[in-house]
Amino acid sequence: MVRLEDIISSRGKLKILKVLFRRGQANITLIVRETGLHHRLVSKHIEELKTANIVGERRYGRLRIIYINYGEPKARILRDIVKTLDIS
Repeated sequence: MVRLEDIISSRGKLKILKVLFRRGQANITLIVRETGLHHRLVSKHIEELKTANIVGERRYGRLRIIYINYGEPKARILRDIVKTLDIS
C-alpha cells in the first residue's frame, strides 16, 4: 500500500501530479518532458500512483494516457497540497 506521506515526500511524484493537475491528462512522453525526470523513473512513479488509485491509465494501442482519479479522496487532498506548495 502506498501511503500519502510517501507521495508527499517524493519530489518526482509531486512533479508528475502537478503536470496532471494542470493538464487533466498526459502521456508519458509529455510528463517526462515537462518534469525533466527520466522515462524509467516516471513509469515507476506512475505505477506507484496507480497502485494508490490516485491516477488511472487509458491505453490506445501503445499510447498510455495518464489521468487523475478524482473519485479517490487522496487525489483531491494531493491537488490542494500541490496547489499550496506550488512545486516547480
